Amino acid sequence: MNKYALLSLTILFELFATTMLKYSDGFSILLPSIGVVVGYLLSFTLLGFVLKVFPLNMAYAIWSGSGVALASLASVILFGETMNAMAIVAIIFIIIGVVILSGTKTEDHVTEKEIS
Repeated sequence: MNKYALLSLTILFELFATTMLKYSDGFSILLPSIGVVVGYLLSFTLLGFVLKVFPLNMAYAIWSGSGVALASLASVILFGETMNAMAIVAIIFIIIGVVILSGTKTEDHVTEKEIS
């Protein structure tokens, strides 16, 4: 699997888990609560594989930054939450940072074949 596809999947599982956390209403609703556990378990497991092919500083920054930006967007779309102008600017800066980091050359620790 392509290392960027693996990182993207890791981010999506983290977003799923975070969204389920909101739906779980403080772990009082069973199915979303299970979704939280499964989503974070998959996200952190895949993050372990991501760290085999990305340096920690780059992988964690992209994973967490993307998670913050996507969770903020999900909160507006799914839950009708609002963001003020300063919050929007901050999210834009996070996205810019993620884009810059994604374009940074890194020394691969293993080949893509090894993470398949």
